[in-house]
Amino acid sequence: MKNTYPIVLTPDEGGYLVYIPDFEINTEGDSLTEAIEMARDAIGLMGIDMEDDRKPLPTPSEIWAVECEEDDIVTLVDVDFSEYRRKNDMRSVRRNVTLPSWLDYEAEKSGLNVSAILQKALKTELHISQ
Repeated sequence: MKNTYPIVLTPDEGGYLVYIPDFEINTEGDSLTEAIEMARDAIGLMGIDMEDDRKPLPTPSEIWAVECEEDDIVTLVDVDFSEYRRKNDMRSVRRNVTLPSWLDYEAEKSGLNVSAILQKALKTELHISQ
């Protein structure tokens, strides 16, 4: 799922402080580009944590409704939560798989990595290129 959230960038000595009102979190960056990247990363991380906890993602605020100071920059950051999870959530999980014993025997005899083959097959079936 992809969404766009407003962020508030506050110039600071040597960079920018970033406030993400819809998630009520802060981050920072040494440059404008880094600050926006850090905001995207913070939103992505919070979003997948919320999904894992089965909490709804916040509805994005309208950019004009975001409160800020005179020198602040208010802009939008888009985040694809599915893509963020795919790129950053690389932990392994254990699954039981049922195979006919003869197939398991043949795979083991051939030195095949059943886990790697299953991952490749799932990516193909789900049309995931990575």
